[in-house]
Amino acid sequence: MVDMREMANARDMVDMVDTDMVDIRTNLGEWELDNPVIPASGTFGFGQEFKDLYDLNILGSISFKGTTREARIGNPLPRIAETPMGMINSVGLQNPGMDEVIRHELPELFKVFHKPVIANISGFSVEEYVDLATAFDKVKEVGIIEVNVSCPNVHNGGMAYGVCPESAAEVTSAVKSVTKKPVYVKLSPNVTDIVEIAKACEDSGADGLSMINTLMGMRIDVRTGKPVIANKMGGFSGPAIFPVALRMVYQVTEACKIPVIGMGGISTPEDVIEMMMAGASAVQVGAANLVNPWACRDIIEALPATCKKLGIARLRDIIGTAHK
Repeated sequence: MVDMREMANARDMVDMVDTDMVDIRTNLGEWELDNPVIPASGTFGFGQEFKDLYDLNILGSISFKGTTREARIGNPLPRIAETPMGMINSVGLQNPGMDEVIRHELPELFKVFHKPVIANISGFSVEEYVDLATAFDKVKEVGIIEVNVSCPNVHNGGMAYGVCPESAAEVTSAVKSVTKKPVYVKLSPNVTDIVEIAKACEDSGADGLSMINTLMGMRIDVRTGKPVIANKMGGFSGPAIFPVALRMVYQVTEACKIPVIGMGGISTPEDVIEMMMAGASAVQVGAANLVNPWACRDIIEALPATCKKLGIARLRDIIGTAHK
């Protein structure tokens, strides 16, 4: 039987929250964002493909395309495959390299985006991470250095830095030693215990964590019997991985005290709210940008009304409520 008193109370709660009064600001440490929505690295390039679609300044920030020390042409084609509720990619960190990003790509981005950005860096040795962090530390518009530890360690048989607590800690400490900017480590979900690795990064000085990177996936063309992408396997992303990402964010924010940027399958304002309830202070939107280039804008514009519907006056107040 429907409880009419509960229905009336719910309506009263919605009426108490005016959409214009909903506060969707959030914080990553001392950095206040206008809203928690950030395009994820690798899905938004350097903003140039999106700048004519809408005003990028509606975004909380931008995590620009993962950058390596030297230019990379990426993996052979085909390197993207669709899946139900997601996609697999093996782009291979294609980018113009650190010097060109700083010389050309970022000045072009800053012509149209006027907030601090997140510099996503990827290295194949500790020395490369150090060189990248040193370079981006000098870019005043960079608000956070996001360290992708999913790259293979060329000095350790190709094992990704992020699958081993000791390696993740080594990279974290090395990057922290050369930059005054906040350092967020982007964690791989392809591990046995993500909490152990998160704690190792926190203990080594990380200011925050970004999670999760893509899961490993594969598709086979049943007509040919061959893998769909040339690299055989790649990173699986999209709405299908959201419950996994949510679970991992919950586990890590239960164990760690530093802020977390949650990502993995976010495509609606409800997803944003759920991820923040799990403990994330902000979110990144990835694969959704490749399906709908207005995805981030649409989520941000819908957030106040969604908050009103749920009786949320301040987004900051819901961070980690699932732990209570």
